[in-house]
Amino acid sequence: MAGLANFVRKKVLILLPENPFLTLHMRIRLLQILVVLIMLSWASVANAQDPGFSQFYGNPVYLNPALAGNKICPRLTLNYRNQWPSIPASFVTYSASYDQHVDFLSGGVALMVVSDQAGDGMLTNNAFSGVYSYRLELSRTIVMNAGLQATYQQLSIDWDKFIFADQLANGTATQEPRPNSLSRSYPDFSAGFILGYRESIYLGFAAHHLTQPDNGFYANSGSKQLMKITAHAGAVFNLVPYASLEEQKYLPSISPNILYMQQGEFRQMNLGAYLNLYPFVGGLWFRYNFENPDAAIALLGFEHKQFKIGYTYDYTVSRLTNATGGAHEFSVAWQFACPERSEKIKAIKCPTF
Repeated sequence: MAGLANFVRKKVLILLPENPFLTLHMRIRLLQILVVLIMLSWASVANAQDPGFSQFYGNPVYLNPALAGNKICPRLTLNYRNQWPSIPASFVTYSASYDQHVDFLSGGVALMVVSDQAGDGMLTNNAFSGVYSYRLELSRTIVMNAGLQATYQQLSIDWDKFIFADQLANGTATQEPRPNSLSRSYPDFSAGFILGYRESIYLGFAAHHLTQPDNGFYANSGSKQLMKITAHAGAVFNLVPYASLEEQKYLPSISPNILYMQQGEFRQMNLGAYLNLYPFVGGLWFRYNFENPDAAIALLGFEHKQFKIGYTYDYTVSRLTNATGGAHEFSVAWQFACPERSEKIKAIKCPTF
């Protein structure tokens, strides 16, 4: 079945941009078939990639467990992503997290919930995570956070929404055997670290799904959730020299960033930069999957005191063109007031989107 999905995927990608005889309805139908077959291959081998966010610093704990508590003050973050909205069987992901630094634990803690619905609910993954990030000041200018994450995963499929190859070919009921159980639950573990230098340069690394748990719906399927490796780095350059740390938030700055992610054979690179003109933030990105260019990403954000809201649009540049509708993503965050402390704790200054 996975082979069939790959075959049809290649044929659809060839037909969509090049065949002038295909009507818009036919193109959308082909994309629907493609998504269904991708869902089918995931359900049979279940070695799918994790959902990704274009505003990766707008969902910090999801990006790297070491970022739990990196802003010191309590923080509530909400995220929504809708990928390929022009296709009925789209990919929708929700995320909510709360994190803060806790003095007596010498680090940050976080709680996070992620719900991912692929193929209009054909495949649903709910994850509930607890995170601890230990903070260590290596010198007067260098700070390190090292984080551990424990997750409870719930994976389920809606069998009645699946359309199988024999149904497409013959128009009859499928002969595909139904799994004994349509849901799976299992523990999962992740870890990461991040280094910050003078609250202006940062470098992080994270490894998710360390134990690569079995997530197949069929017995002896050999399916597992592949380890995801993430490396990210960036810097903040103030355009007004000699400003104090307190003033820098309100003055213009530019922040170039890079992110690399690998999960199984899937590899991805994000390159771009933020421009901060308080209270507005803008950004341009290019996402490149090593097999082909993927998307150009535009960001517009607004920050005021403790509140921030961001929106990104992914414009598809691969052979799928923008018939998919690209992707829409929103992030909202509220940073609560910090409790009074006898001494100032240095934050690891990463972008907020």
